[in-house]
Amino acid sequence: MNAVIYARYSSDAQREESIEGQIRDCMEYAKYNDITVVSTYIDRALSAKTDNRPNFQKMIKDSGKHIFDLIIVWKLDRFARNRYDSAYYKNALKKNGVKVVSAKESISEGAEGIILESVLEGYAEYYSVELAEKVNRGMKDNALKCMNNGTVTPMGYYVDEDQHLQIDEKKAPFVKEIFERFAQGEKMKTIIDDFKARGIGVTIRGKRGKTKSHENPLNYNIIRRMLTNRKYIGEYKFKDIVVENGVPAIIDKDLFEKVQKRIVINQKAPAIHKAEDDYLLTTKLFCGKCGAMMLGECGTSKNGKTYHYYKCAQAKKTHKCDKTAVKKEKIENAVIKAILDKIMDDKLMEQLSYRLYELQLQENQIVPALKQKLADVEEKIENILTAIESGVVLKTTKSRLEKLEKEQETLTIELAEAEIKSPLLTQEQILFGLTKFRKLDLDTKIGKQALIDGFVNKIFLYDDYALITCNYKDGTEKITLEDIENSDISSGFKAQKNKPEQKCSDLFQSGDPYGTRSRI
Repeated sequence: MNAVIYARYSSDAQREESIEGQIRDCMEYAKYNDITVVSTYIDRALSAKTDNRPNFQKMIKDSGKHIFDLIIVWKLDRFARNRYDSAYYKNALKKNGVKVVSAKESISEGAEGIILESVLEGYAEYYSVELAEKVNRGMKDNALKCMNNGTVTPMGYYVDEDQHLQIDEKKAPFVKEIFERFAQGEKMKTIIDDFKARGIGVTIRGKRGKTKSHENPLNYNIIRRMLTNRKYIGEYKFKDIVVENGVPAIIDKDLFEKVQKRIVINQKAPAIHKAEDDYLLTTKLFCGKCGAMMLGECGTSKNGKTYHYYKCAQAKKTHKCDKTAVKKEKIENAVIKAILDKIMDDKLMEQLSYRLYELQLQENQIVPALKQKLADVEEKIENILTAIESGVVLKTTKSRLEKLEKEQETLTIELAEAEIKSPLLTQEQILFGLTKFRKLDLDTKIGKQALIDGFVNKIFLYDDYALITCNYKDGTEKITLEDIENSDISSGFKAQKNKPEQKCSDLFQSGDPYGTRSRI
């Protein structure tokens, strides 16, 4: 597993030495947990209250290159002190398959904060979907005209002034060559090596006025996408819109179909480029004996069957720990089942929603401050209008009113933007977000991961039981070896999915809208 270290100090009270100390502790954490550190990112004299940190932003951008799986920080306040920035950037990292871990904190993050992040991410996704719907309308109009919708231009084409794909006469012959050589039986690696030796790559167009176009060498993924891209036979496609002959064809259909048949044959053969299996408890599962992280492993038996399991990093690396490995599916299912039992508890969800509501009020000071400023300006405008109606008009009245109205417009826009980025949710909205966890599709990896990331903080695995620390106060769950061995989430989850969904208002029955009866 590869990782990078992010270190930061913000004030005169912290010196350059503090960076060295952070890196030293992070390196010790990586070494103990058998993690390879491939790079470091350092911001000096910059606060985590803002995301305007050059190397922090570079790290987020580099996460998309998939060269590291983890970001190790000394403590989590090195990453961000703002809950909303933390949720936003962790969500961006999650899409790139990267997680954030702390070297010095015994828990992955402060209690209810992670659950609040999950709820906020859900509402951010709502705003994102709403915006996407508006964007998609414009993109659909473009698609009906066979216009380029901002996607990567395939090798062999260029985009003209009218945003239509046209054949690039210089690169199109190389596309034909790749199709023909693959159809004749050449391996992708041979084709890639040959093109690299000849200096032929894919032209990546730079952003207008910012960066120049540059050549990227061909790789397996580029060739694979190229050989299955139906644009090369003239087919334009955008979602459910398909237009035959909507693009100038480079490859004839007979050659294209011949290539598809060979791809199918290769897929049935033993996979050369097999993706790593997804281990849902990575960075959350720890050895109960030595405290080291337990990492995903796989092995093949004599009869050729592949097994997946978690193994203690110290048992694997130094053999100083004798903790036995645990089957991946068994421990993951046992953890999911334990969390499902918790989230189906209506009383617990009500109590938790109150705690999250309080936490949000403590951390989100931006929206309330802007609302207060806007209210003050609107009151001043109302006072001036009242004075004008009473006949009290001075030389400065008009200019003062115009200035206040302009300030009102600016604050209204700032408030709208802040409410989108840092929404201040009611307790009922938070409760609604929590109950949506019950509707996750646990037949999918995404659903399982969302449930685990939202509620599981850490798991310590001992020989005869596991102790799960949840993301809320006193949220611990003990599961025995028997629970792990007999774990099966399918039947239990189906029963829970069929349970009638309870309305949020049903959980507030005492006339106490903020849950002041019983609290965690």
